[in-house]
Amino acid sequence: MEENAKTVNKWLITLTVMIPAFMEIVDTSIANVALPNMQGSLNAGTDEITWVLTSYLISNAVIMPMTGWLARVFGRKRFLIACVILFTISSFLCGVAPDLATLVFFRIVQGAAGGALIPMSQAIMMETFPPEQGGMAMAIFGIGAMFGPVVGPTLGGWLTDNFSWRWIFYINIPVGVIAVIMTKYFIFDPSYLKKAKAAKVSIDYWGLALLTLGIGSLQLVLDKGQQDDWFNSSFIIIFSLISALSLVSLVYVELKHDHPVINLRLFKKVSFSAGNFIMFVVGFCIYGSVVMLPLFLQTLMGYNATTAGMVMAPGGIATLILMPFVGAYIQRHDGRKVMLAGLVIGAYSMYLMRGFSLESAYSDFVWPRVVLGVSLALIFPPLSTLTLAGIRKEEMGNATGMYNLLRNIGGSVGIAISATMLARLAQFYQANLVGHMNPYNPMLQFRLEELKEAAVLKGIDAVAAHKASLEILYRIVQQQAGMLAYNYIFWIIGLAFLAVVPLIFLLRKPVYPA
Repeated sequence: MEENAKTVNKWLITLTVMIPAFMEIVDTSIANVALPNMQGSLNAGTDEITWVLTSYLISNAVIMPMTGWLARVFGRKRFLIACVILFTISSFLCGVAPDLATLVFFRIVQGAAGGALIPMSQAIMMETFPPEQGGMAMAIFGIGAMFGPVVGPTLGGWLTDNFSWRWIFYINIPVGVIAVIMTKYFIFDPSYLKKAKAAKVSIDYWGLALLTLGIGSLQLVLDKGQQDDWFNSSFIIIFSLISALSLVSLVYVELKHDHPVINLRLFKKVSFSAGNFIMFVVGFCIYGSVVMLPLFLQTLMGYNATTAGMVMAPGGIATLILMPFVGAYIQRHDGRKVMLAGLVIGAYSMYLMRGFSLESAYSDFVWPRVVLGVSLALIFPPLSTLTLAGIRKEEMGNATGMYNLLRNIGGSVGIAISATMLARLAQFYQANLVGHMNPYNPMLQFRLEELKEAAVLKGIDAVAAHKASLEILYRIVQQQAGMLAYNYIFWIIGLAFLAVVPLIFLLRKPVYPA
């Protein structure tokens, strides 16, 4: 590399790769809060406007695992610059989109360009830092990965409220320009990539097609499953079959090809396989809980988006503060013990969330979120280091692509399952609670009379007061059923944290290849 790379300070390289990675992470969540404004501006339906999110996630997921292969074919520096330029241009085109179809098309392009940014940034950082400082490298990378979801919704809401939803895309333009300039001067292709690029290899067309079809269909099923009632929908059934057949065929094709798009042989390494599965489950836990908590606060507690964000922010800050210390600690100590503590603390945070009630105060919500933030700081750096440390440099781009893909797929599964459980458990608990609401229940009669008297004192006639009191009781039942559903979901997520603890023993202390 490395004659050029050695002249560049590792912190300068870190800053260079973190800018595009941070830009991509922020864009994953920045559009969420602007959807209502987009819907009105573009005259789109509720189901239609969600394609602004879905299209980005699908193309993002498709490109992510093939990042290493694309970097070998085109050269990592050239490919990174091309992705940043394409991401920036497509951001501008998203901003000026006159209709929904145009916006969705350029979101697909933006997601495809952004899908390679995180795996490449992570691979470059793993190579830039000395092997013994891999934990610190992943801690720094984790700071950006954790900070993005905290900043995204807040920044998106502020830009939408004060300017227009189009500015959530325009904001990428100056950032993209800076990223291109810094990449041009501070990032260089390592020698092994130069040799790989010079060598003529056959292109794995079948692998490309099956990967695109399989991952794209899977992401589509996960994003639209709950909305379309899962397997009661022929749409979901068809795309589930397409995904399953494509992914099974992909495994066969990739194991046979000499130069596969994704090198599945890496999963022969027990530590890499165990680490990826843990990452999948951790993604399930994080995305599931981080989506459910704001939803709980806004739908049941009546918090607005800003207040809900203020509940979430302290946990993100706890992660940011603690992560560098974790990175420094695992350079000299066994990261598996740190990870174990992180998983147990994560389960404990879910146990605290399981105790939420409709009478809980703001501080009751903040503390479990902070505990979860601490757990994430303890999990991410050692897990990334232990999973990727034994990978050869030539395969690092491939490995980081699959590692990040499994985190994202785990997150999509977590969101899909949590949303499905919420809808079905709320119905179950509501039916259960309604069974206790009968005319012979003295407590119910007492409460009903109280509500009727209060309504009559406000000048409402007796018939209307009776109807209003029944409506109030029904809303109370719905709220209680919703609360019980959320509590159960947090309980399940806590068990998932603990379920992967045995896999820690399959992770090996880093053995750094030449």
